[in-house]
Amino acid sequence: MRLDIHCADRVGIAQEILNILVNYNVDLKGIEVDSVNCRMYVSFPEIEFEQFQKIMPSIRLIDGVHDVRTTAFLPSEREHNELNTLLRALPDGVISIDAKGWVRLCNDAACKDLQLTEKEVIGANINNLLKGFNFTRWLEGKEVLGQTTRVEVAGEDFIADILPIAVPQSNEGDVLAGAVINIKSQSRLGQQVSAFRRYGQESFATIHNFSTAMRRVVREARKMAQLEAPILITGETGTGKELLARACHYASNRSVKPFIALSCASLPDDVAESELFGYAGYEENAAPKRGVLEQADGGTVFLDEVGEMSTQLQTKLLRFLQDGTFRKVGDENEVKVNVRIVAATQKDLPAMVQEGVFREDLYYRINVLTLEIAPLRDRKADVGPLAEHFIQKYAQQNGHDVPLLSQECLSFLQDYPWPGNVRQLENAIYRAVSLLDDSELRVEHLQLPTFTHDLGYLESDFEGSLDQAVKRFEATLLRKLYPAYPSSRQLAKRLGLSHTAVANKLRDYGINRKTVKV
Repeated sequence: MRLDIHCADRVGIAQEILNILVNYNVDLKGIEVDSVNCRMYVSFPEIEFEQFQKIMPSIRLIDGVHDVRTTAFLPSEREHNELNTLLRALPDGVISIDAKGWVRLCNDAACKDLQLTEKEVIGANINNLLKGFNFTRWLEGKEVLGQTTRVEVAGEDFIADILPIAVPQSNEGDVLAGAVINIKSQSRLGQQVSAFRRYGQESFATIHNFSTAMRRVVREARKMAQLEAPILITGETGTGKELLARACHYASNRSVKPFIALSCASLPDDVAESELFGYAGYEENAAPKRGVLEQADGGTVFLDEVGEMSTQLQTKLLRFLQDGTFRKVGDENEVKVNVRIVAATQKDLPAMVQEGVFREDLYYRINVLTLEIAPLRDRKADVGPLAEHFIQKYAQQNGHDVPLLSQECLSFLQDYPWPGNVRQLENAIYRAVSLLDDSELRVEHLQLPTFTHDLGYLESDFEGSLDQAVKRFEATLLRKLYPAYPSSRQLAKRLGLSHTAVANKLRDYGINRKTVKV
């Protein structure tokens, strides 16, 4: 039984409380005093209720006692229990030693690392348990300071954080009482570094969102990450659609499962199908293959440029989104997995639906939640922070001092239209910083071609006559318009020219259904 006695700070009050316990033949087990909060705690064995009813009023009658109540723990017992609970929960080994190097305490993780029982560890000398560091010399040194060093534990390399324990003395200064040692295996250290890097590389914290548009996107993405429905991310090339998709995955409940990206534009249709759904491998000498969906079971699959999918692949993906099942190429058996789909595209999917090249039902399946990333030219507030980030990143990567970004260069970067968006900005900064021999980054260090949205890139080393330049522009314009107006009559009407004039130009530039994909 334990009592919490709130009392005044008076000489002799503790003795009067103890005298009452003696008078009732109560054996005292422990006593603690909290002088700051004016409390005294006493502990004694369980007593009869009638005896307890007499003790409590007697203590309350003592001059200076304000209140008496029972308590479950003495302060030292609570601290001891909390410490033991904390030590048991820690995944890393913790060992406490005295000033001579003898082990006084260790947790379960330390015993597991040492491959010994707690009974074998307690009382052993630390020099016999951890090799590669002389603890005796360290403890006997004139100035005992914290150390981080490599040690050998049961034949394997570990990192040890060694921290001295000093007990303050009123006149003599601090007295060394021992040390606490935290040991961490290479694999455990690797897990922590990987987790830190993953957080640094994949989380929302790495997405620069100083502009209003990007702040809104990140705010919405954080909420969508907690949901299970498919996400469609739209935006121009180089805006960071995959970066946003990864951030959504690692902020979701699926973060411990795989995130696998598949580009629908970089693979032929048959290869894309086997990559996504897998291959049964029943034919001779053909090994079975697990597809992306099967590999990412429980996680997220990112389909980049989903608008490039063939009609056949769209149909199979639609079926998977409906019930979570699919069939591998060359197999009749169904496979069921739990995968979240995040798709991305720079194309106008609604227009493709109207043209009949993208399935309307699939569009509505993947377009449950939508995130639209604005182009960099529309969020100038992000250009400066992004540029500073890339300057610091590649200067440190190349072992250079971080150069300053001139105000003139910053203004130039903010005014440039960035058709390649963040990817183009990063590449431009990388090239400039890698070749820089100055302490300041200026406009002349950036090798960026002139660009307009009407004419595209205008090369600085322009060659040829005006007539040749006009013909090049004319051929480019006709190639861009031909897929939408795949006949000379339609194109002539669109451009306000005669049918004969347009037909001659198409023939001169070799533009037809064989050379231009319609």
